[in-house]
Amino acid sequence: MNKALRRVSVFAALMVFALLANVTFNYGWRSAGLLSDPANRRVTDAQFDAPRGSILVGTTAVAETVPVEGGRFSVQRTYSNGALYAPVTGYYSYIYGRTGLEKNYNDQLSGSDDSQLFRRILSELSGQQAQGATIQTTIDADAQQAASDALGGRTGAVLAMDYTTGAILAWASTPGYDPNQLSSVDLASTQTAWDQLNADESQPLKDRATQEIYPPGSTFKLVVASAALENGMSADTTVESPTTLPLDNSTTTLPNSTNCGGTTSTIDHALQVSCNTAFANLGMSLGQDKVREQAEKFGFNSSFGGDTDSATSVFPSDLDNAQLAMSSIGQYNVSATPLQMASTAAALANGGSLMQPYVVSQVRDANLNVISETSPTTIRQAVSAGTATSMQQMMIHVVQSGTATATQISGQTIGGKTGTAENMPGASAYSWFAGFDQETHAALAVFLADPNQSGTATGNATVAAHAVFEALAS
Repeated sequence: MNKALRRVSVFAALMVFALLANVTFNYGWRSAGLLSDPANRRVTDAQFDAPRGSILVGTTAVAETVPVEGGRFSVQRTYSNGALYAPVTGYYSYIYGRTGLEKNYNDQLSGSDDSQLFRRILSELSGQQAQGATIQTTIDADAQQAASDALGGRTGAVLAMDYTTGAILAWASTPGYDPNQLSSVDLASTQTAWDQLNADESQPLKDRATQEIYPPGSTFKLVVASAALENGMSADTTVESPTTLPLDNSTTTLPNSTNCGGTTSTIDHALQVSCNTAFANLGMSLGQDKVREQAEKFGFNSSFGGDTDSATSVFPSDLDNAQLAMSSIGQYNVSATPLQMASTAAALANGGSLMQPYVVSQVRDANLNVISETSPTTIRQAVSAGTATSMQQMMIHVVQSGTATATQISGQTIGGKTGTAENMPGASAYSWFAGFDQETHAALAVFLADPNQSGTATGNATVAAHAVFEALAS
């Protein structure tokens, strides 16, 4: 009898242990996944009806939760000047989920982050609903408005940052959308808005500043020139610059879009006038491995990480000479986000140090206590300090007397590089600018899919860059 009881006791103990182990496993390892599972509607309902924290630009809440009366939910997410800041905030929709900072900082905004555990316990003990944290962005309101105005509704993007820290100052993408349309508690109207936005041929939901990649055109010559200087050449090194360049194993010839000033050119002059054949020859003389290595030091073929959640820019592999020639002027299969080209200009302006881009400076709890703070992080040394100094001077020459004179501002030391990239046959060429302002420590990239597209703004990417630089300097 005792033996049977012992067996039952051992079995019962094992079952209790298994139950405890299962509970521990589910709480410790599966709870996060279960809470974030879109199929878990109870969690979705609870989070959507909770006092979510605000997203700030300066002291202004550009995303906040406000009370509403009647209906299924007691609160609603609203966005002041929603279309202007949509690339930064993203949207928070009951049906379609979250994007942007609403997604990347959801745990902090909803108050479910581990750092807010003590405050959640206090709220539960006091019978109050936990308040989400406030997100402080690095966006400069004047620069953001200037960037949007300069784009003027045309298809394009502007990304500006403090090149000494990586803090993003402007993050604009047009055509855009209003996140209020997707965050409404009127779910029928949300569905209608979603269908209309996705049916819109201008694709307003796309974030062209960080999530889309395009041929960078001649702005990529910054990478090739940097590779040349890193491999023993100088700004005064001469390169062959014929009027046209026959491409190996091809009936195609590469023309120049400008007068290169002769059949040979220094790297400095070739950058000023954006000489295609000089940079195609320069890239081929360096070889694809050295050009690719330099591109990857600037961030190509890898993610920047941080809170921008950006697409990966690409420099291709296994190139023949013709493909390398075209890649050296930012064509063929080279593709980049505006964030990538802004970061390239930023690294050159920052003594060669590539900083990790970020858009949130602080996370603060309901009592404004700082929960976390972003510290500037160096990703790597993209080029030597000597190369960076030489590149800065060459880029300043481009603005002083080259293809980017439209970006000049009295009292400001601006350097940069223009770019024109071929698009699909029959379509307008892309217009680019990537550069920096030494006085404001700002670097930026401007991308226009069609600079002549109808809209309130006129001019190419240099005109838009001038407007943003001017806003940052004021």
